[in-house]
Amino acid sequence: MSTTTEKKPRLTTSAMIASIASEGQRVTAAPFGKALVELGRSRPEIVGMTADLAKYTDLHLFAKEYPERFFQMGMAEQLLMAAAGGMAKEGFIPFATTYAVFGTRRAYDFVHQVIAEENLNVKMCCALPGLTTGYGPSHQATEDLALMRGIPGLTIIDPCDALDIEQAVPQMADHQGPVYMRLPRGNVPRVLDEYDYKFELGKAKLIRDGKSVLVIASGFMTMRSLEVAEQLRNDGVDIAVLHVPTIKPLDEATILAEVRRLGRLVVVAENHSVIGGLGEAVAGLLMRSGISTAYRQIGLPDAFLDAGALPTLHDRYGISAQMMSRQIKGWV
Repeated sequence: MSTTTEKKPRLTTSAMIASIASEGQRVTAAPFGKALVELGRSRPEIVGMTADLAKYTDLHLFAKEYPERFFQMGMAEQLLMAAAGGMAKEGFIPFATTYAVFGTRRAYDFVHQVIAEENLNVKMCCALPGLTTGYGPSHQATEDLALMRGIPGLTIIDPCDALDIEQAVPQMADHQGPVYMRLPRGNVPRVLDEYDYKFELGKAKLIRDGKSVLVIASGFMTMRSLEVAEQLRNDGVDIAVLHVPTIKPLDEATILAEVRRLGRLVVVAENHSVIGGLGEAVAGLLMRSGISTAYRQIGLPDAFLDAGALPTLHDRYGISAQMMSRQIKGWV
């Protein structure tokens, strides 16, 4: 008697930087670049700045439309942040783009001292947050939220999809003060328009209600949480999904209101280390508020992650829809 094992398709190197969109999923190409171009038509004070990564942060669209308002700073992220602070002091609103590892780890002191301490109107939009690249720890910004949450007065946004980005960009420009946004780039999934959703800076939104589990999520983990909710519905697991696009300031009132609906397991899902991100922010809020509830985290481990194809890594580290379903079903 012989058996055969179905072989999975071999993943190529391109899978290390693949879109987080599933096959056949609706996407929007370069939503950040397009939104900034549109906003720039009525806001001449907006300038685009980057550290040799315009093409890879979708800022090249702005550069093409407004070449006189685009500044290429070269591979010098500290210079990028310092110059952005100088532009803000002169009355401009700089949108500065780079990769999240460079905008946080490499340029941290300049963000802290030049931009944040003086409350300058700089908007930092940083691509490849968390585990959105397979190129290993040098490019995986798995601790960016932990770093940036510690900076006083800094607003932090972790958008889910193209709609979130499109609506966040003009609100970032209107907000007085520094903003750090984790930036999905390229072909970005489009999900939240199916749920009558609107981005509001500083607000969490209940995307889907449910009686068994409350998943509090940010970034593309909100998309994954919605997928898991559909997968587990037939198993009798009724999942609510609370999307938290603004990590700081945290919408404490909405989170507490949902958690106080007793009888549900509370799970925080994030594309970030379990150290210092949304999970610990929510846990601290619950402890300070005297709320005791069943609580779990889905996030990246406190480790330097492997290099490889993104689908493989998402399975390995528990943030794929399949692995999330398995974990939540086991907890329930």
